[in-house]
Formats: sequence, structure tokens, C-alpha cells
Amino acid sequence: MTDDGKPGGWSYHAGSRELQDRFDTRRLADRLEEKFLSHPVIDAADREFIERMDMFFLATADAGGQPQCSYKGGDPGFVRVLDERTVAFPNYDGNGMYLSMGNLLENPRVGMLFIDFVSARPSRLRLGGIAGIDERDELIDHYPGAQFVVRVHVTEVFPNCPRYIHRMALVERSRFVPQPGREPPIPGWKRSDWACDVLPAGDPAGDPARFLPRGAR
Repeated sequence: MTDDGKPGGWSYHAGSRELQDRFDTRRLADRLEEKFLSHPVIDAADREFIERMDMFFLATADAGGQPQCSYKGGDPGFVRVLDERTVAFPNYDGNGMYLSMGNLLENPRVGMLFIDFVSARPSRLRLGGIAGIDERDELIDHYPGAQFVVRVHVTEVFPNCPRYIHRMALVERSRFVPQPGREPPIPGWKRSDWACDVLPAGDPAGDPARFLPRGAR
């Protein structure tokens, strides 16, 4: 429900309305809401877009509202559309701080931003929803090397204007993304003096026999 009392999945709060009125965009904002901005389910075009992406940005906040925004990368299709209201993605080994994932245990509301930088027609899509994590999720075996799976119950799906998307070219996908039947290389920072003595039990970086590729970090 908007502040004007009309139904809809998108809600303009007082701050949005203040700026809309200051810059005379309230009529435009209402029209965008009406025609384009938000829909409650993932349609076929949204699914195709999401499942060919190899990265997205994840916005979370803790119980007090302190925000985090993190980059999540993988192979194309690592974000799966399970149905018109659910997506899932893996959490791989990181720096062990769990800033974004820890937020989900206190405040499950998330925002996901997908951007296509490389197609002839750049585009972007945002999802809003409620997230949960599960180490025993039935999808865990589909994600080699994943610590757990994050499922997001999607409450809003909306495209963004592509006007300011930069055109970029993919040079190389990260060799650290886990692959079936292959151990990923060890990041060099885990072998640093400040990190090597505080690694989790069983971390491969703690095994002196493991080979560290030149330039890995």
C-alpha cells in the first residue's frame, strides 16, 4: 500500500515523496509504479536473466539497521530460480567474518541486484525478499564446495533503468570458484603470517603440502 492508499507491491515512504515533490517527479514515479516498476513473481524473462548471471550484489542489514553490501560470484547459473517466488544460491568459503550471512540470522530481509554488463543491451534486475540459510539444504550437493545454501522467498521483482550501466568485457572468471572434482587453489592471504595461525580447523591452507599457485591471493 502506498502512502496515497492505493494497492501495490511497491511503497513510497515519506522520504521518497519529499524528493519526488522537490524535483517534480511524483507523477512520473506513480506512472512507473503502475506500469513497470514492481511485480510480485519471477516470470520467464526474469528467470532467464537471473540464471545466466555469474555475479550479483547482496544487500543486508543487522537487527539495528546497520547495512552491508557484498559481491557474490560463481559460475553462470549459480543462482537458481526454484519457482516464481524462490531463488537459491551457495555460500562459499570466504574470509570467515560472515558479515552478510550473519545479518540474515538477525534480519532476514535482503536485496539482490543483478547487472548484465556485457550483453549488447545491458540491463539490471532487483529482487527483494526474505532469506534463510541451511547447511542441510537438498541443493547442497549441487554446489561443490558450498558451506550452506541460501534460499530467498521473493516478495518484489523489479527492473532498473539501464541508462548508466557501463559496457564491460569478461576477461576471466575466478579460478577460486569451486568446481566438481577439482580442489580450488588456496588464496595467498591465508598463508600470511597474520592469518595462518588462526585458520579454521581442517582448512586446506593449513596443510603445508598444498601447492600455492604463483600469484594467488
